[in-house]
Amino acid sequence: MIIPDKLKKGDTIGVVAPSNPIIGENVEEIMMAKKIVENDGFKVKFSKNLFSNTNLYSSSAKEKAKDINDMFKDKDVKMIWCAKGGENSNTTFEYLDFDVIKNNPKIICGYSDITSLTNIITEETGLVTFSSTNFKTIATDETDFSYRQALKRFCDGSLEIDLPKGEKYNTIKEGKATGTLIGGNLSLVRGLVSGKYSIDFSDKILFLEELGFETGPALVSNYLYYMKQNGVFCKIKGIWLGSYEHESNITLEKILLDTLDNEYDFPIVKTNNFGHIENKIAIPIGIKVQIDTTKEEKIKFLENCVK
Repeated sequence: MIIPDKLKKGDTIGVVAPSNPIIGENVEEIMMAKKIVENDGFKVKFSKNLFSNTNLYSSSAKEKAKDINDMFKDKDVKMIWCAKGGENSNTTFEYLDFDVIKNNPKIICGYSDITSLTNIITEETGLVTFSSTNFKTIATDETDFSYRQALKRFCDGSLEIDLPKGEKYNTIKEGKATGTLIGGNLSLVRGLVSGKYSIDFSDKILFLEELGFETGPALVSNYLYYMKQNGVFCKIKGIWLGSYEHESNITLEKILLDTLDNEYDFPIVKTNNFGHIENKIAIPIGIKVQIDTTKEEKIKFLENCVK
């Protein structure tokens, strides 16, 4: 495991766009986010191709990967913040220089489609990465909860798992387990189950969320059954569920339990503090965590995520 350095006031944050293009109103939103971050005492550096749209649906895979590689190489950049999500951050994989990343460890974060990128970097290099709010959403969220949660994790090294006011831990299946934390958006985790760029699910605690607006219950079932059919649930130690909101009111935990069908013995807990929702915490990928459903705080981070 490689732990990145803490972020400090005065440090430079590099912004990259590994997924959908930054065009239209997104440009203004990125500039607004830059102003917020700079007002907090940080410097912001945009990658060369941040505003490119070479392929007319995003910048090219090589442009995206070069931006990521260059940001890791850049000694002045202390952290990399992904601009927004989308559909195709996986296009960067074959062009990423994992040796450069491994030899220049630093915080890299984002959520949604960025799940692919962060989990593969952790898998290939051992670097602790993060599921957190994207750079754009610093400006577009109604409150600064998610942004402050990110800074609390990155600057202070906090291991607290905060719940928004009124939220609580829910036990879906009782038990106790320890494992290495991986995961994020369900549809993207499903894409990392097999193939050249896949992740090892052995002895992992898997955190999962999904965007109900795009992914109905039947498609969630499809993804979970694919994971079941490929042995994922035989390997993991536990599951931590996050947000899933669908007009049917069918829950992620119901679909998961329908899929598991009492065939597995690991604990499952749920919190409403990560995913495609307003109030998101920053979750480290690659550190040891514990689930213990007998405790009031049912998830505990066991290792530092920054140093």
